[in-house]
Amino acid sequence: MEFPYTFPQDRRYDVAGFGTNAVDYLIRVPNYPEFGSKVELTEYSQAAGGEVATTMVGLARLGLKTAYAGRFGDDAAGDFGVQTLADEGVDISHAERIAGAGTQIAFIVIDGTSGERTVIWQRDAKLAFTRDEAPLSLVRDARVLHLTPHDTAACLAMAQAAKAAGTIVSIDIDNVFDGVEEVLQNVDILIASSEFPERFLGISDPRTALSEMRARFGCGIVGVTLGANGALLLGPDGQFVESAGFEVPGGCRDTTGAGDAFRVGLLQGFFRRESIADAARRANAVAALKCRAVGARTALPDPDELQAFLENS
Repeated sequence: MEFPYTFPQDRRYDVAGFGTNAVDYLIRVPNYPEFGSKVELTEYSQAAGGEVATTMVGLARLGLKTAYAGRFGDDAAGDFGVQTLADEGVDISHAERIAGAGTQIAFIVIDGTSGERTVIWQRDAKLAFTRDEAPLSLVRDARVLHLTPHDTAACLAMAQAAKAAGTIVSIDIDNVFDGVEEVLQNVDILIASSEFPERFLGISDPRTALSEMRARFGCGIVGVTLGANGALLLGPDGQFVESAGFEVPGGCRDTTGAGDAFRVGLLQGFFRRESIADAARRANAVAALKCRAVGARTALPDPDELQAFLENS
């Protein structure tokens, strides 16, 4: 089953991202703490994250040209977040610093036995985009627009502009936002978290939920990530692709950003003109490699590392 879209040519960027960035404070503990307990941490670090920003970094490491549009505060966390993108070769000419705003942060508690994490986050309301503030010019410079729908009106404007420009629209969605239905009508590649279909549709069976989303919104590819179990995708011919997860080399240390890493591998696979099944396998490989280390971006692979893992797994 093949990727159902043709990428536009002669664009400045392969993928432009619009949406969330964050600075993460990661706390690894031997076991997830019980209510009212005290637990000594085993590891603590600061690292850059955020769904869209992390995906742009992952794609840049794999050799794609990426740009990021989003907002940071004018604080030290914002300095750190912007610099990490620039250091990875992500174009930040559409990134903004907002005076008096705090950069989005997350405190992430990681269970040392499993690598599973709990995220406690905060986003300053001053970082939000209105529809009129959406950087529409960016979509005409990109072959793919990848977004999260936190600022729904602005995301809708971006997606509509992308469709008008022939730019492929990819969305990363894990929660229900007001007006998201209209955004999804302009999406080509919809990859959701495992929890999203039931939250959104009230349908617990993933196959039924994916079929319903395809029927409602007409996305060429719809899918859900399933953690260690891999992913389930529905292709344009109505056939499902089940893609198993990989064992994490050396054991899973942190699942933070694993879903972002999956989207990195999937989009790279499509740029390589791989089938949906092969691109999904690549996506699961990137996610597994990411989980080797603490932090959303720390262990995202380079091309040689990813290829060696795929050939030997």
